[in-house]
Order: sequence, then structure tokens, then C-alpha cells
Amino acid sequence: MPNNGTPATNAGTTQSNEVHVTTQPSILTPIINVNALTPAETEEAVEKAGVTKTQLTGGKAFVSAMFAGAFIGFGALFFLIVTCDPAMTWGPKRFVGGLAFCMGLVLVLCCGAELFTGNSLMASDLAAHKISWPAMLKNWVIVWFGNLAGALVLVTLIALAGTMGLNDGAVGNTAVATAASKITPDWFTLFFRGILCNILVCLAVRIGFSARSVADKVLGILLPIAGFVAMGFEHCVANMFFLPVGLVSKMLGFGAQAAGADAVTVQGILYNLSAATLGNIVGGAIFVALAYWFVNAKKNATK
Repeated sequence: MPNNGTPATNAGTTQSNEVHVTTQPSILTPIINVNALTPAETEEAVEKAGVTKTQLTGGKAFVSAMFAGAFIGFGALFFLIVTCDPAMTWGPKRFVGGLAFCMGLVLVLCCGAELFTGNSLMASDLAAHKISWPAMLKNWVIVWFGNLAGALVLVTLIALAGTMGLNDGAVGNTAVATAASKITPDWFTLFFRGILCNILVCLAVRIGFSARSVADKVLGILLPIAGFVAMGFEHCVANMFFLPVGLVSKMLGFGAQAAGADAVTVQGILYNLSAATLGNIVGGAIFVALAYWFVNAKKNATK
């Protein structure tokens, strides 16, 4: 028995200050980034989408383009219904009508569809040597005619639904007046309006690519799209609806007193679409697609 005053310990017993922690398998938490893509990242996303577009079969591209033509047509019809109110003054009417028209591009970007004016951004893929001229031009031709087919299907449906007679015929009258205002200017005026239009449209599409959520897409495109409509610029796909629906409304007896109503003919429609289409190509392909490719991707391409 110890008698030296030292603390007694049990034989074979050890003391430890170690603390043992039972660990559970770690669970990875997803990283959520609420920031929009940078311009360079957006350029990469745009080019990736362009390559995917060339890989679509002709049938799928055409049907997807029909969706886009109908979607833009719905936005255009919304514009006509909102702006047929004679009580609204010119400025607020254009702005509210522009906001209503935004529904078309919201449907295109959020639901997925092939839009000719947006596909002019494929020029950046061409510059980066990711697609060929024939592939790009084939897509453009198929999508242009698909957009036209979709718009014409919608025109037929709303004519059969009697939509032009709403508000005591004010919708039909507005359709004729709107179509006439798009045909009566000279060709070069329409061409330059087409350039300005697709600059804003393609910037809106780029905003859609940079967005992280549906809410981002919708909020981001509102002002560019509402702006081009309010400013009176020319969008060839929107005109694939505006002009035929104006002609059909005229044939149904609406808009007889509208200024320039006599110009609303098949020839007048082709006259506008030729100028608007070429202007849209220049505005989207050169002023947006190639410009952003040069700024964001030229060094990578040359390497």
C-alpha cells in the first residue's frame, strides 16, 4: 500500500485526455450561384447553342420554328389588343403594347423554339470555325419558313375564332392600320429599322443565355423587347403575323378607313419582309454576334 503521499492509480489503468468524435458521412451541398454569366461565359453558351442548332434534323428544326412563329404571333396579337384602345395616348400606348409583345420572346426563350432573328447569333460560331456556311444557311432557311408557317397557322386560327371583331372591331381596324404602317415606308427605311430591331432582340437573347433562372430571363428581356416595339423597328418574324393578319382583317371588312390600307396586299407583305429580313440579319449577325465574338472569343479562336 503506497504511503508516500502520491495519488494512487489502479494497476494497468491508463488515463487519456483524448476526445473521440464520431463522424458521419459528409453530404455535398450544391453551390447555388445567383450571379449572371459573364459576357465571355455568355458568348460560350451562345456558341454552344449554335452548334446544337445545326445538329437538329430538318423536321425538328421546322416544327420548333413553327412554335416560335406562333409564340411571336401571340405576342403580336397581345400588342394589337392592348393598342386598339383609343383612350390611350401615343407614348403610353406604345410602351404598354411593347410590354405585351414581350410575351412572345418569353415563350420562345422559356419554352424552347427556333427563332430566325435570334439564330443570327450563329454568325459567332461561323467566325469561331465551329460550324460551316452551308450548315448555318440551311438552318436559317428552314427556320425562316418554319416561323412563317407557324405565324400563318395562328392567323388562321384567330380569324376563325373571330378575334378581329373584339372591341366592336377595333382589333381588326388596328391590325389593318398596323400592317399599312409597316408597308408604306420606303425599302431602305424598313431595312435600317430591321437592323436596329435585331440589335435589341439579339441583346435580349444574350441576356436570356446569361440568366440563371426563368425570372432572370423574363425580367432581363422586358426592356429591350418593349423598347424595339415602342420605337417602331421592324422584326421580320413579328411581321409574318402582323402583315397577314392585317390582310385577312382587310378581307373581312375591317380597317377600310385606315391610312394606306390599299397597300396591304401580298406584294406589300413580301416588300416588307425582304427589307426586314435582310436588316435583321445585318443587325444580329454583324452588330451583335460578330462584335461579341471579337471582344470575348477572338484570342481563344486564334490560339
